[in-house]
Amino acid sequence: MRIAMLDDWGDTLRTLRCFGKLAGHEVSVFTDHVLDENVLARRLADAEALVLIRERTRVTASLLERLPKLRLISQRSVYPHIDVAACTRLGIVLSSGQHADSPSYATAELTWGLVLAAMRGIPRQMAAMKAGGWQTAIGNTLRGKTLGIYGYGRIGRVVAGYGQAFGMKIMVWGREATRAQAAADGHAVATDKAAFFAGCDVITLHVRLVDATRGIVTAADLACMKPTALLVNTSRAGLIEPDALVAALRAGRPGLAAVDVFETEPLVGGHPLLEMDNVVCTPHVGYVTREEFEVQFSEIFDQIAAYAAGAPVSVVNPEVLGHAR
Repeated sequence: MRIAMLDDWGDTLRTLRCFGKLAGHEVSVFTDHVLDENVLARRLADAEALVLIRERTRVTASLLERLPKLRLISQRSVYPHIDVAACTRLGIVLSSGQHADSPSYATAELTWGLVLAAMRGIPRQMAAMKAGGWQTAIGNTLRGKTLGIYGYGRIGRVVAGYGQAFGMKIMVWGREATRAQAAADGHAVATDKAAFFAGCDVITLHVRLVDATRGIVTAADLACMKPTALLVNTSRAGLIEPDALVAALRAGRPGLAAVDVFETEPLVGGHPLLEMDNVVCTPHVGYVTREEFEVQFSEIFDQIAAYAAGAPVSVVNPEVLGHAR
């Protein structure tokens, strides 16, 4: 099959051990990010299979209609960036798998790195030291403080364990089922959303972005937070009401933020959060580790092999199988 891979910004995929699973296929890897649909249509004109790296590129109906040879889209995790109905209408199989019991330790680890970096002011201390300064600010310890986990799923549970290892008290908020699981695991559950935001010293978001969760963290929620509190987002920017975090930080509640995700990625022309001394920002690297990529793309390449063998797996739109290209 002719396989195209988009948005491999670090030119990493060809260096993975699992890349060998594609031996015998014709593979094209694109290392830049393109928004122009005309350019994408030209690049993908001969592609029979398309590999996506998360939501880096939107795959719209108008783009799909210009790709008559495309038979398979293979990726991992959620797919709000793909027009699934158009795939089905055009006979394109969408395979997207993710084992529910396999947490992203990479994202959990980065979350904890951001907590430590923000609470101890590590980036500012490093910048000051490089400029010839020394101990320019005082940080905060974590022991004894309350760690709020918003979304006690596969990643949230791991982060809760890190918090316990640092001597923090855990408080959970989220869907009823996840609150029940957190209580069964011995964690405190907030009485309501307002109490959660008001009572925690660190809040980290681990909620999937779907229509029902878009903007689930509101300006009013952020206004409840302590002036000394930290908000961490390694999930999706869309979970927070548009512009609410910048406004809240300027108002002093919360006093700190650590952010790995943005509404538009890659950032073009900067972002207000990058100009704030009380914010630590990273370029959506939560899942970007070699080990995580080996897990994710091994599964993606297995999906391609299964399709090529005539037995597609992890099919999101099974109704397409009766009239697939």
